[in-house]
Amino acid sequence: MWHGRRGTLVAAVLAALGLAASLTACSVASGPALTLYSAQHQDLAQAWIDGFTAETGIEVETRRGGDFELANQILAEGDASPADVFITENSPALSLLSGKGRLAPLDPVTLAQVPARFSSGSGDWVGIAARSTVLVFNPSMIPAGELPDSIMELSGPQWKDRIAVAANGADFQAIASAVFAVNGDAAAGEWLAGLKQNAKIYPSNVAIMKAVNAGEVPVGVIYHYYWYKDRAESGQDSRNAELEFFAGGDAGAFVSVSGGAVLASGKHPAEA
Repeated sequence: MWHGRRGTLVAAVLAALGLAASLTACSVASGPALTLYSAQHQDLAQAWIDGFTAETGIEVETRRGGDFELANQILAEGDASPADVFITENSPALSLLSGKGRLAPLDPVTLAQVPARFSSGSGDWVGIAARSTVLVFNPSMIPAGELPDSIMELSGPQWKDRIAVAANGADFQAIASAVFAVNGDAAAGEWLAGLKQNAKIYPSNVAIMKAVNAGEVPVGVIYHYYWYKDRAESGQDSRNAELEFFAGGDAGAFVSVSGGAVLASGKHPAEA
């Protein structure tokens, strides 16, 4: 677990979806191929797939897309959906499917791998990874002492053209949902209106990090792991940038949970 200046970072990978304890290598080696709908990063999802197949002998066919792109596809397909398992980057798409009755209850062995607060209260999806919301900032443009204490401050006029967000992405939508949950509809609406006036819009978290690193904008809202991944590789897109964690209790301290679920309409529930 990593520690930020203002908060504690939840470990990146919480747990992977596993087989029920009753399944054995002998029984699954000749099992059917599973169809996975994956909105996760390809390299991470592939590592999970490879480990699963090596352990069980079950092949996995993958269809990739965005969280809500795939969730809406599952809804459109209904009982005819070929999907056995759905994994996401953020949890709202899973909540959508849960509310529509498209997810199957998970077995207790799978749910027990992850603290209950990181999974569905209905027991039909489980956390598989977690990402912390952070500010990425360029210290040559703004000292750490001038950073906001709350994500809510970013709607103020002093942040005009000084903050970057990926407004069209599922990640930012999840962060905005945390603002609504913590601060209420009225305050969250005012926050979004102010941010609309202030923010420079970028297509992704990585684009924001690169822009902050290059000095295009002093501060951006991203998930922590893009910075850690770049630092672990070359540091090319993060060497001029640092991270700031909001204090616990602030909507900016939001931890987004990636989740995994078994489809109620899946043809291979035990293997899934």
